[in-house]
Amino acid sequence: MNGRKPFDKRSPLLLTGIRVLVGRARHQAGALSGALRKLGATVLEIPFIEIRKPRSFQTLDSALMTLGGYDWLILTSVNGVEAMWKRLAKLRLTRANLKHLHIAAIGPATKKAVEQRGGTVDVVPKEYVAESVVRSLRRRVKGKRVLLVRAKVARDVIPRELRQAGAHVDVVEAYETVVPKSSRASLRRALRNPRQRPHVVTFTSSSTVRNFVALLGGSRAAVRTLPKFSGRVARSHASTGPANSGIRLASIGPVTSSTLREVGLQVDIEAKEFTIPGLVEAILQAFESMT
Repeated sequence: MNGRKPFDKRSPLLLTGIRVLVGRARHQAGALSGALRKLGATVLEIPFIEIRKPRSFQTLDSALMTLGGYDWLILTSVNGVEAMWKRLAKLRLTRANLKHLHIAAIGPATKKAVEQRGGTVDVVPKEYVAESVVRSLRRRVKGKRVLLVRAKVARDVIPRELRQAGAHVDVVEAYETVVPKSSRASLRRALRNPRQRPHVVTFTSSSTVRNFVALLGGSRAAVRTLPKFSGRVARSHASTGPANSGIRLASIGPVTSSTLREVGLQVDIEAKEFTIPGLVEAILQAFESMT
C-alpha cells in the first residue's frame, strides 16, 4: 500500500496511547480489535450491530432446495455464508448441490468463508463493493439465473444492475442486522467520559453507521450534542498519549463513507483496500503522519 510495509511488518506499538472504538458485531470484532491491540492501541468494543436470524427461512430454504435451477450464486458477506451453510445442513444438502454453480464473493473474507466450507469461488471483484460485483459479472450473466444471498436490508445495486444486464435474479435474506439496544448506555457513557472517549471510531459497513446514529438518539441533532467529532488528535509527549479529545471517524471504504456523510458526519480516515487489514492500515497511516 503506497510503498509502505504492511502494518504487521512494521515496528510494534505504533498506536500506543490511541483509544479506538470498534463497533463490529460482538462475534466478529476479534480480527479488528486484535490487529489494533498488536499495534499498541487501547480497544473499546461496543457493538453497533447485532446479527439475527430472519423471521422466516422459508424463502431461503425454497431457493436452496432448487439450487439446480441456478447458474450463479452471489454471497456478499461472511454472515451470509454462515447462515446459508447452516440452512444447507438443516436441509441435508451437501457440496454436491453447489458443484454446478459459479460463485461470486465480495471480498477475501467472504471467499475464505466459502472455501473453508468446501466451496469454490470463481469471482472476487477488484473492489469489495456492489458496483464492482456488477462490473465483474455484467457480461457473464445474460440469460442466467442468479441467486443473491444477503441481509434483509441491503443496497439494491446488484439485483437492479444484473437484471438490466439480462440476468434473472432472485434475492433471498439469510439474516438481518439490528441495533443492539444494550449498547446505547455504554456508547453514550464512553463518548462523554474524557478518560474513556475514543480518539477513533471505526465503521465497517453502512449498517454500523446508521445504527451508531440510532444508538445516539436517531437523529443528526443527537449526534451533534456529543463531543466534537473529527477533531485533529495531536500526540502528546506525556505518557497519557494524545492530548486532544477530538474524535476521528474511520471508514472501511467509499460506500460506508458515503453513508457517514449522509447522516452529517465527516470522514477522517478511509481505507484504500476495503478490508479489515486495509482499515487498520489506514488508521496507522493517519497517526504515522502526525509523528
